[in-house]
Amino acid sequence: MGGGRPRRYGHPVDDLAPARRRIPRTDALLADPRLTAAQHRLGRPLVKAAIAKAQARARNAEIPPEQVADAAVAELPPTAASLTPVINATGVIVHTNLGRAALSAAAVAALQAAAGNCDVEFDLESGMRSQRGRGALRALREAVPGAGAAGVVNNNAAALVLAATALAAGQEIVISRGELIEIGDRFRLPDLLTATGALLREVGTTNRTTAADYAAAIGPETGFVLKVHPSNYRITGFTSGATVPELAALGVPVVHDIGSGLLAPHPLLPGEPDAATSLAQGANLVTASGDKLLGGPQAGLLFGDAELVRRLLRHPLARALRVDKLTLAALEATVAGPPPPVSRALAASAASLSDRAERIVVTLARHAVPATMADAEAAVGGGGAPGVTLPSAAVALPEELAQPLRWGQAVRRGEAPAVVGRVAQGRLLLDLRSVDPDDDDRLTAAVLAAAGGA
Repeated sequence: MGGGRPRRYGHPVDDLAPARRRIPRTDALLADPRLTAAQHRLGRPLVKAAIAKAQARARNAEIPPEQVADAAVAELPPTAASLTPVINATGVIVHTNLGRAALSAAAVAALQAAAGNCDVEFDLESGMRSQRGRGALRALREAVPGAGAAGVVNNNAAALVLAATALAAGQEIVISRGELIEIGDRFRLPDLLTATGALLREVGTTNRTTAADYAAAIGPETGFVLKVHPSNYRITGFTSGATVPELAALGVPVVHDIGSGLLAPHPLLPGEPDAATSLAQGANLVTASGDKLLGGPQAGLLFGDAELVRRLLRHPLARALRVDKLTLAALEATVAGPPPPVSRALAASAASLSDRAERIVVTLARHAVPATMADAEAAVGGGGAPGVTLPSAAVALPEELAQPLRWGQAVRRGEAPAVVGRVAQGRLLLDLRSVDPDDDDRLTAAVLAAAGGA
């Protein structure tokens, strides 16, 4: 017979067959001490999936059979969840796509303490059932003393749904046309409110609405007046809007959606409404988010007249919207504990950010990574303080490092956090206002790992 590949029964003989026969079986690999331990940490299905990938690489002659166990260990995910830790270097402090507010160390510790069984609605002293989440509710009331009562649901949209259902189902909600907002992912406030069975009574125009417009619309069918802070856009020029005191004088309940979650005035954000001021000006109910400027977990916060809040929380829908013990624990620690990362990011001085950037650049230069300092402008983000910019400092890197920093080998192996910055004028900018100072060393190590593997 002529040359070429060996043949048997008229078909080519697979040259790789001997090597493939040496590929370890799955049960043998599962007995490897490293993979046995991983089963306790990650679960058997994820370990078997890593083994299957390594075996496939050996069958494709990418690795020799003797390396299958090591390759399977390398394929193991760092945790049993698919979420990847990210350092937010975008300069957007509250970045919705990156999980909004980063929790404080105190909130993370509270989550861990509440992860097992805990006294979420049990009084250890008396041995009797108690109010659910009483610690978080007490912290909220202490943070906003003007509130007769406080409540928590799973997000601000849920707070509005509960208010509309309990106070205006089959009735009218009077709202300015300039406040019929749409936020991310095609969420439109009018659709949310009308889904509860309430009717919208639109008043005024897109750019101008007066207290007289509201007064003319109020009647026997009015459930409440709703004022919404347009937290992700601004209308400028020939504009006007009714204030909370003006609306409170109309004689019907006023619900104020302040959106981004400030509990008290913030000196850097004078245009951002807060719960304490709104209640003092006469709002009967204030709703807000917990995971934006407050800096806590996702939650919808309710503050207001005691009887009104109790009416909402006694409504059957409140059961479907209630939060779990982990949210309650993290929320209490955020409100009662030390300032969370969002607060620290807002308060950071431009000089301190420049000092941090300089230290990082010097470290990278020692490892021959081309990096320079750059002035930058950061934003609050998360549907808060639209149009407000904050002076910042960034580490400027070659643009080609953007991808390995996001999803390079070190990130995929769980050896480094993902780092997400922003690209501008052909450079990758790592804006330090949105990076917690405690993460500077991790950020530097991630850049070194990305540069080494780029």
